[in-house]
Amino acid sequence: MGKTKKTFPLVYGGERQRFARSVVAGDFVLLSGCSGRTLETGEVSSEDVREQTKVALDKVRLALEEAGSSMENIVKVIIYFKDMKDYEIVKETELEYYKTHAPALTESPPASTVCQVVSLSKEDMLVEFDVTALRG
Repeated sequence: MGKTKKTFPLVYGGERQRFARSVVAGDFVLLSGCSGRTLETGEVSSEDVREQTKVALDKVRLALEEAGSSMENIVKVIIYFKDMKDYEIVKETELEYYKTHAPALTESPPASTVCQVVSLSKEDMLVEFDVTALRG
């Protein structure tokens, strides 16, 4: 059986971006960083890290579904923080989100890495999720 790859475009505010929203490669779905930028406008949803986290996780869920997967299939998450002081709020929001949209992840969580970065791609972004999941 040959290797397969399928790319799904990322569109912010009707404008196609120069990188993919996700790539399906064999049995894996790899997402581009999901932040608090809304798909409708491309602008950050709020200055509140909890709200940005919810928007980012909504984007994760929608991208996985578009690629034929689901949040239940997440195997690895990397969370980039602008400021580590937001760690507890983001992790709490992530757990609440999983309880609603991927309950299995509350008992069997994915591998996870967190790190603070100097900046994200937009100055007002506070958090970004990099996700790898299994397909199907």
